[in-house]
Amino acid sequence: MTHLYQFEAERLDGRVESMQDYQGKVLLIVNTASKCGFTPQFAGLEKLYQQYKDQGLVVLGFPCNQFGGQDPAANSEIGDFCQKNYGVSFPMFAKVDVKGPEAHAIFRLLTREAKGILGSQQIKWNFTKFLVGRDGVVLNRYAPTTKPENLVKDIEVALAV
Repeated sequence: MTHLYQFEAERLDGRVESMQDYQGKVLLIVNTASKCGFTPQFAGLEKLYQQYKDQGLVVLGFPCNQFGGQDPAANSEIGDFCQKNYGVSFPMFAKVDVKGPEAHAIFRLLTREAKGILGSQQIKWNFTKFLVGRDGVVLNRYAPTTKPENLVKDIEVALAV
């Protein structure tokens, strides 16, 4: 069985990080974009991170340019944008594909474990969110339109386990 903790991902600064580093944490994994109508969700994601990080929540942002070319910048520029405009301090990773044959293994796993509308595995747009329990099991998938503040109840339940 494939497990989230088997994978690695490159951070914005080029360092490769093992997902094993997050074992025992509740994860909110989000495919992000800097020039999207949902980009202001960065503020809500950061608020969740600040509110719950001491209890074990980690938000992981994965920029993606597959939807309307809404994250065309270089990784360093993406990091600067997120920090300057939304105060993002949660871990941000290098740009990845989240759908198609080049989709990052993390997103292949997430979409297989938590299907979208009508059982679709494909991510349809930026800011699709996945909640992962402390044991690495994918608990839920949320549409881009689901605001971060609407995840509080599910996050609190996951943190309590």
